[in-house]
Amino acid sequence: MMSAVVFQAAALLLSYPEQELLDRLPLVEEAVAEAGAAQDFAPTFAHLRSRPLMELQGWHVQEFDLSRRHALHLTYWTDGDTRRRGEVLAAIKQTYRDSGLVVDLDGELPDFLPMVLEFAAVGHPELGRALLTTYRASLELLRIGLAEDKLPQAGVVAAVCGALGGPSPRTRSEVRDLLGGPPTEAVGLEPTLLPYPQLQGS
Repeated sequence: MMSAVVFQAAALLLSYPEQELLDRLPLVEEAVAEAGAAQDFAPTFAHLRSRPLMELQGWHVQEFDLSRRHALHLTYWTDGDTRRRGEVLAAIKQTYRDSGLVVDLDGELPDFLPMVLEFAAVGHPELGRALLTTYRASLELLRIGLAEDKLPQAGVVAAVCGALGGPSPRTRSEVRDLLGGPPTEAVGLEPTLLPYPQLQGS
C-alpha cells in the first residue's frame, strides 16, 4: 500500500505540470507524509509552489524533454538509439495488454516513467512493479543525474527506488556493475547500460 502511494505520487510529480496538479498538491503531500516519504518529496513540492505555472512548464520541458541527462523514458538508458529499442518497447506494450486493462498511451511511448509508475500504483501492481524492477538501472541513473544537477525531483526518484527495496548504487559504475559489463551496441542481445540515453539525431 505504501509503495503504491509513492508510485502514484511520483507519477503525478514527474509529469508535465498542469493546474490540476497544483490544485491537488495538498492531498498528494498528505498522502506521501502518511506513507513516510515526506522528506524525499518535500523539495519537489517546494519547487512546484515556487513559480507560476507557465514557468514550471517551461522548466519541465527544458530539464526532462530536452535534456538527455534526465530522460524519463526508461529504455533510453538501456537501449539508447538502437534497433533493439523497438522490440523492447513492443514488449512493454505487451505487458500492458497482458494486464487485461485498457492502457491509454495518450501519444506517449510505453516506457514513459510516469505511465509505468501509475500502472504499478493503480493498474496492475505486480506487473508494474516487475517493469520498474526490470529497469531499476535506468531509475538509478536518472536518480544520480538529478542529484548531480541538484534538481528537486532527485528525492522523488530516490523514493521510488526505495519502494522497490534493496540498496541503491552510489555511482554510475556501480549501476553498470549490476548489469555485468561496459555499454555496447546490443542488437538482439540482452540490454546494456549507456551512460546517458542516446536520442535519435544525437
